[in-house]
Amino acid sequence: MKTLSQRILVMGVSGSGKSHIGRQVAAEIGATFIDGDDHHSPANVTKMASGTPLNDADRSEWLDTLAALFAEYQARDASLVIACSGLKKRYRERLREGDTALQILYLAGSRELLLERLETRAGHFFKGDTMLASQLADLEPPKEEEAFTASIALPPEEIVRQFAATLPVPSRS
Repeated sequence: MKTLSQRILVMGVSGSGKSHIGRQVAAEIGATFIDGDDHHSPANVTKMASGTPLNDADRSEWLDTLAALFAEYQARDASLVIACSGLKKRYRERLREGDTALQILYLAGSRELLLERLETRAGHFFKGDTMLASQLADLEPPKEEEAFTASIALPPEEIVRQFAATLPVPSRS
């Protein structure tokens, strides 16, 4: 059977489980997983760690880097899953410049559940209600035709199962 390479963005605000779900999706489809947070500049990490939200200018180079990764994997016909907030429609459009066939999984959840997760998370630079409020204010949830939306209240395995069922299947050759 011919394999079908895919590039997937797992998006949502901080605390939605992008990295956890992204790793599981990558394992499910045999893709490379990249955590977008690992590609922030040191200045961006310092800014977020101090509790200062990023602005569009801060995110610009970061989004270019992630779009280039999608383009590189598409050119190699290789599968890739990137976890990235993708808060605004224009950010997602920028990422699609790397791969116009980009599949998107949007992890949606209540402010209360997101905050609960953030408060129990250890070892991450993104902390606090102020940062979450900023992301929620910036969030432009994707429309149904742009992304598959899953509730973060579901078990991770169920989210992955539901999303995987929406992906194109390989053709036989």
